[in-house]
Amino acid sequence: MGRYIARRLGQLVLVVLGATMILFACLFVLPGDPVGSVAGSDKARDPAVVKELRHRYGLDEPLVVQYGNYVGKLAQGDLGQDYTQGRPVTEILKPKIANTAKLAVLAIAFDVALGVVVGVIAALKRYSVTDVITTITTTIFIGVPPFVLGMLLQSVFAVRLGWVPVVADGSFKTMLLPALTLALLDAAIVSRLMRGSMLEIMRADYVKTAIAKGVPKRQVLTKHILRNSIIPVVTYIGISFGTLLGGALISEAIFNWDGIGLALVTAITQNNNPIVIGVVTISVGVFVVMNLIVDLLYAVLDPRIRLG
Repeated sequence: MGRYIARRLGQLVLVVLGATMILFACLFVLPGDPVGSVAGSDKARDPAVVKELRHRYGLDEPLVVQYGNYVGKLAQGDLGQDYTQGRPVTEILKPKIANTAKLAVLAIAFDVALGVVVGVIAALKRYSVTDVITTITTTIFIGVPPFVLGMLLQSVFAVRLGWVPVVADGSFKTMLLPALTLALLDAAIVSRLMRGSMLEIMRADYVKTAIAKGVPKRQVLTKHILRNSIIPVVTYIGISFGTLLGGALISEAIFNWDGIGLALVTAITQNNNPIVIGVVTISVGVFVVMNLIVDLLYAVLDPRIRLG
């Protein structure tokens, strides 16, 4: 197990390096001057000021040298300097990461509570009216784009009913709508996964054998069916959680939630490359770590799975 974790952590480093390398190359070929927002408008720019800014941030160096400097600083936990504020990127993103983490945890809680429960009920009442209604409802939520769902929830519960503020202010009450926007789509997918997985496990020979031996139905459901059915759901939830921690762009932008997703959108519009690269680096790292955690959970949920 220790060797497996060490190997996966080594892969994490390679993935982060690969992602940042590709991002550096893409930012290099894109039009626009990264120091433009600092130097001022095109007419008001002083060439000497632009030259000084480019030298200060190392933008006059070849791309390979810039990337090497970034990797060296990254190894020390330094994500560089923000162009517009002149502050360390780590210092800027730290509170935003905390805000995104709060939103992600609440969204995953809604996701698991709604998705797993609905999926279990649909499987136990398969082909019934409840199952049909559940299937239709989850299909609708899967097909609705997140930005449409977010604006609809905002319009109904914030604008018309006034139950929550229109713009998020960091309180728990204002977290509900952006968290629901993130959770409803995932909950619909989780419920479909849970239903399909349970129906497959319920047809397995070992479940039929347990029932034939007179094992109580509750024990068959919890020990044999649910425990084995939850594995594909854990996979999806782990990946989804990693994505949410990496920044929920649409939901944060709609509700003006001060997370790293909103920071990424703002940085792209300002050509603020250090923030963009910093957010992507964090997102990739979180995503790979969550995949590792999911793999380790496999061995806990199913002893037949051996990691090596």
